[in-house]
Amino acid sequence: MKDRKELVAEATAAGIKGANTIKSVVLVEMLEALNVVEVKSEKRGRPVDEGSVRQIRLKEMEAKRELGLLKRGRPVNEESVRQQRIAGIEAKKESGEFKLGRPVNTESVRQQRLAEMEIKRANGELKRGRPAKIKIETEDTAS
Repeated sequence: MKDRKELVAEATAAGIKGANTIKSVVLVEMLEALNVVEVKSEKRGRPVDEGSVRQIRLKEMEAKRELGLLKRGRPVNEESVRQQRIAGIEAKKESGEFKLGRPVNTESVRQQRLAEMEIKRANGELKRGRPAKIKIETEDTAS
């Protein structure tokens, strides 16, 4: 950033009155609006060697990317055990054999109870909700 004295000098040279009483940030904005501020544009950093192996490789990759030939990531080996297992699972999913979770034991007490409830529900014998409270009348409440 330029020194305050330099900014005031440029502003007065550009015809801005009272430049010494205006804040530096505002002066910079005013000078940029007048296109008086000179911007140095030079290439910074380390120079690029276009003939280097890395630059040649980068250009080849960019060309492949434009053509859609660049493949990313590790290639899939279709002969691997994991890929065969995945293919088997997909085949079972398509045929409907694939089931998730633990298989149900129909001989268990809980499953038998659930089956009985299902039969009662189908017959309409299953009562829903909380049982009604039984009211007991005594001599005190009757009079």
